[in-house]
Amino acid sequence: MAIVIETKDLTRVYKTYQKPEGFLNSLRGFVNRKYDSKTALNKTTLQIESGQIIGLVGANGAGKTTLLKMLSGLVTPTSGDALVLGYRPWERKNEFLRQISILLGQKNQLWWDISPMDSYALLARIYDLDPSAARKRVEYLASMLQCTHVLHTQLRRLSLGERMKMEIIGALLHEPRVLFLDEPTIGLDIVAQQTIREFLEQYVKEKGPTVILTSHYMDDIAKLAHKLLLISKGSIVYQGTVPDFVAKANTELAESEEVDFEDVIRRFLETESRVR
Repeated sequence: MAIVIETKDLTRVYKTYQKPEGFLNSLRGFVNRKYDSKTALNKTTLQIESGQIIGLVGANGAGKTTLLKMLSGLVTPTSGDALVLGYRPWERKNEFLRQISILLGQKNQLWWDISPMDSYALLARIYDLDPSAARKRVEYLASMLQCTHVLHTQLRRLSLGERMKMEIIGALLHEPRVLFLDEPTIGLDIVAQQTIREFLEQYVKEKGPTVILTSHYMDDIAKLAHKLLLISKGSIVYQGTVPDFVAKANTELAESEEVDFEDVIRRFLETESRVR
């Protein structure tokens, strides 16, 4: 399989201005500014092959979303390099943007006051897609997600689960080769979570895109991910398969003890946070 995502010492450091207390100190701050630096991602080197679902797991603030934003071109790295489909993401070339999509679980890309179908018509114009082909693709994706009946309903009137399905359709409308999913099942009920998991599994089998998936629901990772990336305090601390990780992390357990993937992840991250 071809390498579609490759990074070399990819790093992102955020600088935050320390605003002093009081009016006079604030005025002095214009001349003598002090900053705090926080390393959100630290010298990350990766190689990701095509047609796989990669589970990106870590605690809040570990650097997951920062990595996705850099790989999708939303954030420029402080140092290091990355190639996605042969392009440097932060150069934001049209040829690159037409081949990727990013879906942030708490942010809408569709228009709130119109129906999803009207939003898709606008997206088709933005991506210069054939209107008839775009409608057929919407119908195909909606059928897979079992949400055809709400395509013409105003987005604001839909439930959270239905809105997320509409967002997924919008993200896939132009058939991206690389898909970044940041918490796509957050806040959803069990039925909606299961529907989205089954859809993603089937879609990747049929279309073969590369997917990087972050989630705090370990079922998403355990059931979907071909490979696992575990990130702690801005650094990748494990790369490999889910079974290999569970086997390595549970060497201290008796063979007869039942393995709980979510508990293994929790204990591993707790250990990492103490060590690092």
